[in-house]
Amino acid sequence: MLNGVGGGTIAEAKATLSYAEVLAWVAYRDKHGSLNLVRRVELAAGLIALQVNRGGGGKADLYDFLPHHSRPGSDLEHAMATWN
Repeated sequence: MLNGVGGGTIAEAKATLSYAEVLAWVAYRDKHGSLNLVRRVELAAGLIALQVNRGGGGKADLYDFLPHHSRPGSDLEHAMATWN
C-alpha cells in the first residue's frame, strides 16, 4: 500500500485509515507530489544534474533530466509569445 501508509495491504488500510486521514494524505500528495520513493530519487538526481548543467553554462530544463515525469503544459501567454 502507499509506502506503508495505513498498512501493508489495501484491506489493512481500509481497516485502519479514517476518511479524514485519507483526505489528509490526498492533500499532502497534491501539495508535495508522489509518495513513490523512486520518483523522489529521480527528482533529486535531476536537480543535481540541472545544477551541474547550469554550472557549466548549459541551458537545459529540469524536465530534460526527468524521463519519467511529464512536462507541464505551457500557459496561453507563453505559447502565444513563443509562437511565430
